Amino acid sequence: MEQDTIRSVTVKPPSFMSILTGEWTELAESDRLGKCRSVTEFEKLNRVGEGTYGIVCKARNTENNKIVALKKMRLDTQKDGIHITGLREINILLNIRHQNIVQMSEVVVGKSLESIFLVMEYCEQDLASLLDNMAAPFSEPQVKCIMLQLFAGLQYLHENFIIHRDLKVSNLLMTDKGCVKIADFGLARKYELPLRPMTPTVVTLWYRAPELLLGSKTHTTGIDMWSSGCIMGELLAHRPLLPGRSELHQLDLILDMLGTPNDTIWPEFSKLPALENFSLKKQPYNNLRHTFPWLSDAGIKLLNIMFMYDPDKRASAEDCIQSSYFKEQPRPCDPEFMPSFPQHRLKRKQSKAEGKKSKEKRKSLDDSFKSFGDSTTNAPLVKKSRRDIS
Repeated sequence: MEQDTIRSVTVKPPSFMSILTGEWTELAESDRLGKCRSVTEFEKLNRVGEGTYGIVCKARNTENNKIVALKKMRLDTQKDGIHITGLREINILLNIRHQNIVQMSEVVVGKSLESIFLVMEYCEQDLASLLDNMAAPFSEPQVKCIMLQLFAGLQYLHENFIIHRDLKVSNLLMTDKGCVKIADFGLARKYELPLRPMTPTVVTLWYRAPELLLGSKTHTTGIDMWSSGCIMGELLAHRPLLPGRSELHQLDLILDMLGTPNDTIWPEFSKLPALENFSLKKQPYNNLRHTFPWLSDAGIKLLNIMFMYDPDKRASAEDCIQSSYFKEQPRPCDPEFMPSFPQHRLKRKQSKAEGKKSKEKRKSLDDSFKSFGDSTTNAPLVKKSRRDIS
């Protein structure tokens, strides 16, 4: 009688991509969590916002009682893993340290490897929420204080060959001591020379540079500086400076404010891809002075050099820090004298309709953070305060 033969089969452990190197590696079952702590060591408090590629929740580290922000990374459902932009964000945040950039302390995991959380320092408010809730605009000394801190953070990023690519008021956080921090690096990229093509569909519309609107795939630090000009204008005016409803409308608003560019002031202008399909309206005047009639000449000059059409001629963060605008009266205030509204979210009056929706939102929040465990499912939900623009 012929005996059945049994062949031994070697089962290889699954492969995982390293967050630090981007290389695939095989890990044994006992090593798959590596040195990452479990998210169950954090007590969820409430949801505070939503970044480009993840939901952000306020939490308490039970090890030391420190309040932190936990960002749950969104998964790429088509590739069964963290979206590549999430990996870029982790890689960038692990390698930068600056007082004006939000700090990531560690990566923690949920009950499964599909649940990845970034542990970030917690900041009490973002500038979008403050602008929405302040009875009076920021004073000019306060605007100068904010912008100097933004430029300091940008100078550090650009010197380390990092472009943020999504600067806006809701991505600028502020601590209770008035320290401004650049946040949400979901679209950030490291760049190298010569510059490689990148997708032009980055940066929230209201803060998007004209070269991106016209289809340029070459990204320079100039796109961050354009966004910074939009932020400064918004802080000074207490309203969005260029609130376009579409890309074409956004271009119209830019032309109305700055005039129509040409090859003389922007040598690569006529070669931009979008101009093959349409031409821009003719508007010969720069109207920044009419937009800000009370602003000093130094302030107008600072805005103008951030709003140069040619990205190669646009001011750098270091140029802006050296602007005479920050040396004239009124001088920038000290960060500790910045307004602080730690309770501004709680003071919002919710309608009955919002009250009915809160239970549904709380359930959705608990589902999205279900890996925290049952002990945290009753945490209160705070109404999302960041502007919903794209």
